Amino acid sequence: GCGAPDLRPPAPAVSVPSPSPSPSPDDGAGADAGAPGTAVAGTALAAVVELEVKGRAPRTGYDRDLFGHGWVDVDRNGCDTRNDVLARDLAHPTVEPGTHGCVVLTGTLVDPFSGATIEFVRGQGTSELVQIDHVVALSDAWQKGAQQWEAATRVAFANDPLNLLAVDGALNQQKGDGDTATWLPPDAGFRCAYVARQVAVKRAYDLWVTQAEADAMVRVLRTCPDEPLPTDAAGPVRPSAPALVEPPVAPPANPGDAVDCGDFASWTQAQAWYDTYRPAYGDVAGLDGDDDGVACETLPGAP
Repeated sequence: GCGAPDLRPPAPAVSVPSPSPSPSPDDGAGADAGAPGTAVAGTALAAVVELEVKGRAPRTGYDRDLFGHGWVDVDRNGCDTRNDVLARDLAHPTVEPGTHGCVVLTGTLVDPFSGATIEFVRGQGTSELVQIDHVVALSDAWQKGAQQWEAATRVAFANDPLNLLAVDGALNQQKGDGDTATWLPPDAGFRCAYVARQVAVKRAYDLWVTQAEADAMVRVLRTCPDEPLPTDAAGPVRPSAPALVEPPVAPPANPGDAVDCGDFASWTQAQAWYDTYRPAYGDVAGLDGDDDGVACETLPGAP
């Protein structure tokens, strides 16, 4: 049967600038990829124009440890990020007993970069066949805004699931710290999703892009103008602050009940005595007969 017509207004269109004719890697974009046009708001193509464009900063001072010492358990689920991503991206993962389901021993990866199937086996000489790729490389981020971040933000970025994929180790090494302008996955069918994820990460963390990078992003995404921005764990995920354990506070010595309002020189003195002992012992001296929190209301100065 005929359903009700869709009366929702169409998403607004966003003007997308034409890429410059500068050289770029093979992007499979087709002959008309550089033609001007518009993109629907909410798509990866539309989001490209939200990214700031400026030159790459020097790599000076970059160190991997500035983004945390290896993989960190940012989400505090008891597992480090590498094992979290392996468990997410591998088919049929098995885990080591006694590790609370954390340490992934085996699994099957359909490599997004190449489409090849890789059997993952944890161990020396085999673990490195599957590596965790930072979709926006840490060094690239360092040169495009991350130098100004606090240490906690860099650790969060390095462990954000939005920016991580389990991939073929050799291709991850080939990519290095390349951006969209200098490296794209060999599997052309994955390029739209890959570039969309780079756009999402840079947008979420307010990282800028070079002009060549923006042009390359537009060229790829023009071939798939409806490609959405990934939303899994989108945005900066800050590491949780450790729980503060306050040392127990011993209650004050029991004052007994041998005081009354006449024992105090002023209302202020009586109220201070009452505030000190009431939390631990209640109104042991009966200073607050109407239980309104104010002691010795007959003394001068009482509210």
